Amino acid sequence: MVVFESLKEIREAGSEVVGSKALSLARLAEQGFRVPTAICISTEFYEAFMDGTRLRDRVLFELGRKPFEEMRWEEIWDAALRIRNLYLLTPLPAPLHGMLHATLARGFGERPVVVRSSAPGEDSGGTSFAGLHESFVNVRGAAEILKHVRLVWASLWSDAALLYRQELGLDVRRSRMAVIVQALAEGSCSGVAFSRAPNRAGEAMIEAVYGLNAGLVDGTIEPDRWTVDCDTGRIMSHTAARRSHAMAAGPSGIERKALEPACSLVPPLAGPEVGAVCALSIAAERAFGAPQDVEWTRVSGELIVLQSRPITTLAPAAATDKRAWYRSLSRSFENLKVLRRRIEDELIPGMRRDAAQLAGASLPALADDALDAEISRREALYRKWRDAYWADCIPFAHGVRLFGQYYNDQLQPRNPYEFMELLGGTEMLSLKRNRALASLAGMICDNPVLRSDMERGDSTGWPPEFRQALDAFGRDHGDVPAECASGVSAAFLRFLLELASVPAPVAGIGGRDVERLRLAFLAAVPEAERTKAEEMLDLARTSHRWRDDDNVYLDAVEAQWRAAQAEQRRRRGVAETPPDGPDSEVRADVGERAAPDWVGIEPRQLVGQPAGPGIATGVARVIEGQDELLGFKRGEVLVCDALSPTMTFVISLASAVVERRGGMLIHGAIIAREYGIPCVTGVPDAARLIRTGMRLTVDGYLGLVRVHDGGQQPEAARGIPASVKG
Repeated sequence: MVVFESLKEIREAGSEVVGSKALSLARLAEQGFRVPTAICISTEFYEAFMDGTRLRDRVLFELGRKPFEEMRWEEIWDAALRIRNLYLLTPLPAPLHGMLHATLARGFGERPVVVRSSAPGEDSGGTSFAGLHESFVNVRGAAEILKHVRLVWASLWSDAALLYRQELGLDVRRSRMAVIVQALAEGSCSGVAFSRAPNRAGEAMIEAVYGLNAGLVDGTIEPDRWTVDCDTGRIMSHTAARRSHAMAAGPSGIERKALEPACSLVPPLAGPEVGAVCALSIAAERAFGAPQDVEWTRVSGELIVLQSRPITTLAPAAATDKRAWYRSLSRSFENLKVLRRRIEDELIPGMRRDAAQLAGASLPALADDALDAEISRREALYRKWRDAYWADCIPFAHGVRLFGQYYNDQLQPRNPYEFMELLGGTEMLSLKRNRALASLAGMICDNPVLRSDMERGDSTGWPPEFRQALDAFGRDHGDVPAECASGVSAAFLRFLLELASVPAPVAGIGGRDVERLRLAFLAAVPEAERTKAEEMLDLARTSHRWRDDDNVYLDAVEAQWRAAQAEQRRRRGVAETPPDGPDSEVRADVGERAAPDWVGIEPRQLVGQPAGPGIATGVARVIEGQDELLGFKRGEVLVCDALSPTMTFVISLASAVVERRGGMLIHGAIIAREYGIPCVTGVPDAARLIRTGMRLTVDGYLGLVRVHDGGQQPEAARGIPASVKG
């Protein structure tokens, strides 16, 4: 239970106690490099905190809801968010708090500091967790440092860190974290230096920005880049940046500021300064005996090393390193704002334009060879937008989680998902479609003669306005099953009668007042933070809406490709086959796998992820395909493998939703919350373990599904996963 108060003390400890990053800094200081003063909170202190609060058991419970290798990226995000909130709400035991508070106050007072991770093995020769654990810049005062120490500890369980440990075969249950607290060095320019440029033998690479390094690290600020001959120090090339902004210390944390006009025209480093940074990186390489990635800053003309780690990307295994993908899912606030503009200005208009253009073409009029070419063209368009969705839309969903972290940091609510109440009530395409259905059902409710005619299957006396509304629905909402889009099938009419049986619930987070919640949130935020808080909330609401809508637009492009394939099959007399391409959701899954076979076990309680608050009891209706949706009855519990946006029109009838696919940002969960319906996701093999007719209680607070009695017997038994309790 040690806190090291100097770099000399850190140097004398082992990496298992202080972590690789702290030990590297201490070694650099010992060899004459200038580094900021620092204090290290050891792994032993972390263990004492975990044991003294019993937090370890609660963390392992969150990770044990489902086998990790079966969890999707959204489920891992959710688990990491819940774990982060546990650390926020768990104070240090009094003896630990008193000791650490006194040490920090004595060492730093009110001076600004950086709070960094320093996990054992974090930056060793074989692994590099660069960017996977959190760091916090410009933290002031012992109380705030203590809060951010807990958040650095929590980042052991971030989604990116968990995935990387899984990839390396590391046991997450044995993970420990030391924390290094450094005095903030506010340099005029900062950067990173690679003593050996990747894939360029004999050359070093230098990157530099004005101000603090944070913008360079997360991609918000574009750096100037130089390659330098390692032997002679000669500059081989210089790639100039578009210099417009810099990151600087603000009233709290860091903020993006416009550069002075003079700085925008001049690189952050002159030629001799580039050589000095290169020499610094090569000296660090000599000190450690391996190529180094050095983070540096320049204060009053003097270079200061902030951290140094081995360049693991030079190793042969780098070709299989997936950290770039893991990290792409997590974006900074500034980065997300850029991404939002690209999605709203380019991606969505482009998908809408292409889908409309393709829908306007007459496929039957094409000759066979022209149809073949058209299929290829449509496939290329779909794959282009699918790749854009993968690269930009999936990471943009991080806007919701980033706001959740901010909300929880500021308000520290007991419920880690409380912030979701602020994101409801946006104008989603799925809700617009559902309102159109509710309007049709309302016309039936208001006209007993029309209802009677529909029940008898007689359409001769339907009012013109009802026929026009049916036609408009089929025209405007072709993103629903064909039975609905046709507007006249018997199954669709029966579904409308079911909707008309009782008044439909109102969408919009269960009828709660979003504006009142917004004002309460802003009132709880410090006045200096309110502008930022409003911007983050606005971005999160947009992120939440596009999480559902972007799939609808992508599906519209894919539907036109499928339509051309269907025309080709019709001409060739080939029977209809399922689509052979991956849909936008499946390709984002992480490690989903089929369940093993099982025989004769009746589940009593299923464990999943809480995704929509509330508790409801009802009879299960297991949906295995879109063709079964129109038979859904009001008050049933919707149970399925996964819901796409084209399937969520039935949710207004459901008393609760249970899905095998997991996460608070899957489509079923998003729409269930809009109606205030309990939702549990991530239940392994839910659509096989639960049978139609079973009576269920769905607890959307805890993520549990209680099975009261059996339903229809399955034709074939399936696998029971570890998270099923008999």
